[in-house]
Amino acid sequence: MIKNKEISNGMKIAFYEINDWEKAIVKKKLKGHELVFFKDPLNPATLKGKENYDAVSVFIYSRINKDVLSRLPKLELIATRSTGFDHIDTVACSKRKVKVSNVPYYGENTVAEHTFALILALSRNVHKAHVKRLRNDYSLDGLKGFDLSGKTIGVIGAGNIGLHVIRIAKGFGMEVLATDINQNNFLAEVLDFKYVPLDDLLGHSDIVSIHTPYNDSTHHLINRSKLKKIKKGAILINTARGAIVETDALIESLDNKALAGAGLDVLEGEKLIREEREMVYEKKNAEDLAKLTTGHILLEKDNVVFTPHIAFYSQEALLRILNTTISNISGYFAKDQQNII
Repeated sequence: MIKNKEISNGMKIAFYEINDWEKAIVKKKLKGHELVFFKDPLNPATLKGKENYDAVSVFIYSRINKDVLSRLPKLELIATRSTGFDHIDTVACSKRKVKVSNVPYYGENTVAEHTFALILALSRNVHKAHVKRLRNDYSLDGLKGFDLSGKTIGVIGAGNIGLHVIRIAKGFGMEVLATDINQNNFLAEVLDFKYVPLDDLLGHSDIVSIHTPYNDSTHHLINRSKLKKIKKGAILINTARGAIVETDALIESLDNKALAGAGLDVLEGEKLIREEREMVYEKKNAEDLAKLTTGHILLEKDNVVFTPHIAFYSQEALLRILNTTISNISGYFAKDQQNII
């Protein structure tokens, strides 16, 4: 049972895996509460004894299981600063009547904007112009681009991110095709796009942009067979997960000019990151990515633009994660529960 407390009474709230810049915001927005901060994750090893926390906020490296819960006898709420919550034993929480909240959305527009950063880099040869400038070469050779207006973009996965991409594309005056297992015909009419099968999308799109989740059914969704069906001279953009695209097939398509270019924020072989913010907090992931990209044949091509898994990484997106978490905590103790899983 939720204890009958008012927010003004002040709760004891512990934040784990917290950065210094986040502390100031939390202190300002959760005034009146007793706040404690830890850089380390919450797990049996870091929780020495029993603590009288009313709420804890964690990231994905904290492991909250039956043992941890037993040492938090007053705990009412776990507010994870992530979309996923597989680091929390929700069954044990339910038995203890401990609520769990998450951050369901935070970077849809952020990733969509980065998608167009990659598109524009390729369509206007921004990356090539930058390299030439570094060589003190200001000639126009090899820099002729193409307009987006009037071109067709194919959006694979018209979920929250994909819909943002569609809105931006319409602002450029583009035609839009989309493929998704879940279709919203009302939105298609409002935003003026058309749902088509994947093969039709590949055959009619000047730019193909991937925004589908990665799972068993989407592993190598864009493979050699599918790339043979893509419109000749198209550009492929991937800001989703690297393993959605078969790397050898992509290299082959670039080599034989079937594809004019590729904009990649992810690579196959990159450790599957459960949460984008994992790149921010885990140095080893960045080191692994550095090893993966060294000498990578894809990245040696001048018609490939690569960014190191930063599509999600804006100050506003990180602030949305923190502010949503704070709102989840405040709302819970004010009897206005939100984002409870």
